[in-house]
Amino acid sequence: MSPAPSSAPVEKHAWYRQLTRYHWFVLSVATMGWMFDTMAQQLFNLARNPAIRDLLGPGASAGAVAEQAGLATSIFMIGWASGGVLFGVLGDRIGRAKTMMLTILVYSIFTGISVLSRGVWDFNAYRFLCGLGVGGQFAVGVALVAETMPERARPYALGVVQAFSAVGNMMAAAAGIVLGQMQQAASIGSAWRWEFAVGALPAPLAIVIFKKLKEPEQWLRARAENKRMGSFADLFSHARWRRNAICGVVLAFSGVVGLWGIGFFSYDLFRPVLENTFRARGLSGAALAGATTTWIGLTSLLQNFGAFLGIYAFTYLTHFTNRRVAFALSFAAAMGATAYTFWNLKNLSDVFWMVPLMGFCQLTLFGGYAIYLPELFPTHLRSTGTSFCYNIGRFVAAAGPLTLGYLTSTVFAGTAAPMRYAGVTMCLVFVAGLLVLPFAPETKNAPLPE
Repeated sequence: MSPAPSSAPVEKHAWYRQLTRYHWFVLSVATMGWMFDTMAQQLFNLARNPAIRDLLGPGASAGAVAEQAGLATSIFMIGWASGGVLFGVLGDRIGRAKTMMLTILVYSIFTGISVLSRGVWDFNAYRFLCGLGVGGQFAVGVALVAETMPERARPYALGVVQAFSAVGNMMAAAAGIVLGQMQQAASIGSAWRWEFAVGALPAPLAIVIFKKLKEPEQWLRARAENKRMGSFADLFSHARWRRNAICGVVLAFSGVVGLWGIGFFSYDLFRPVLENTFRARGLSGAALAGATTTWIGLTSLLQNFGAFLGIYAFTYLTHFTNRRVAFALSFAAAMGATAYTFWNLKNLSDVFWMVPLMGFCQLTLFGGYAIYLPELFPTHLRSTGTSFCYNIGRFVAAAGPLTLGYLTSTVFAGTAAPMRYAGVTMCLVFVAGLLVLPFAPETKNAPLPE
């Protein structure tokens, strides 16, 4: 049974006026950790196709590149899910701060090492290892913020953490634009290797975390009470936590497939449009590749500008409605905007409004995950439960890119634009999130479970 909503009087002043200097420090560290994490994710999305094409060699067909790109994405997501589960448990057992430091080191180091790739197999190995760190960051970060912030400020602070994930994506896009321009000017070789080198930059943040960040009092109290920290047996033996975990997994699965199996492949949908446009303008070779890389970066900037607004919009949507209504509206919007974009994005001008709209609608859901998932579990299971929902969904969601690749290269291969048909078909995944909402608990105005 869900806890009764709090009857505390509504405070009139802005949420951030409750924060102390240490609250701001925690919020800043968690925000930067997740922002750099998503930068590493997005660098892969931007560099994926050029890297695969380069590593397969000049004779690789477009179908082979699409299939291998889907495989690389799935391997990355499996690493992501594995690391999420592993570091989620560690977040409950050894602490939020220590685990955050470890995840930042892992995703930074292996993003940088991807520069050394010589074939698709070692490239995929680095992607898996980078995914381990990428997957672990979210759960420990939101658990840390949820347990440190004052109750009224909690959803807004979590919305800030998640919204800055879009800023990390935009940082990756900016790097792609700069490197694309350099490649176009023939001052560097393959831009994708330099993009991955940028991903190694966040590693020093781990030193700051190690020296300054303290564990939340809620976590210290739970450990002192000798609770079974990070116990999957506790998670699944208790009917309330088990139901919450199952609902959370389905909610996360739907949005993750929508984003990683469809939305982030919009770059590959738009790439042929760009290449045909620039060929018609007389570009070829490095100049064509550089111009395409630049515009793919611009596409990512626009998508993530919409995402930033969409993520934070959920914070206010759930304030005026509740968690379940906000999710229902977000799933419906994500399905409609994604299907419309994949079917209709055909001209250079379309990127300026279709892509931001799709980013807004798809990423609104992720604002919900940051706020809602930590509210489903008690302190001794919060990182484990949040990570289970967000990352077990990824194990299943790893089939999304493979499915898109299969639909593109096989099922709809005879059509004029196979990726369009594949993307629109896969938008049905958002229905899964809508169907589970009646079974999900409403947590608005309820205190975090102890």
